[in-house]
Amino acid sequence: MADEETLRKMCCDLCDASMRKDAAAIRALLAPDYVLVHMTGMRQSREEYISAVTDGMLNYYSTEHESIDVRISPDGAHATVRGRSRVNAAVFGGGRHTWRLQQDLKAEKRSGGWLFTESRASTY
Repeated sequence: MADEETLRKMCCDLCDASMRKDAAAIRALLAPDYVLVHMTGMRQSREEYISAVTDGMLNYYSTEHESIDVRISPDGAHATVRGRSRVNAAVFGGGRHTWRLQQDLKAEKRSGGWLFTESRASTY
């Protein structure tokens, strides 16, 4: 599978794993040094994000992807992925709502496979 398709699938897999609250699947997609920057500017490490998902602080119910754009760097070892999706979620004790969520992800090829190293969430 081409790198672009691999990264598109990983973006979808991350959303699916987060909806299922599947810690092992999320962990397999995120680098140990991964950081999520929420819309509010709050930063979470990989383990903090996984804990928030599995403990019910972040509840994702559905995702409808509108676009997933991938750009591979000339060195072939770095990439950016911009996913735009309609996400139905209830986060940090708030009510369930559908957001037009944009995730700007950075990825690196490590030991022959891709891992997400950063994600920045915003609306669009």
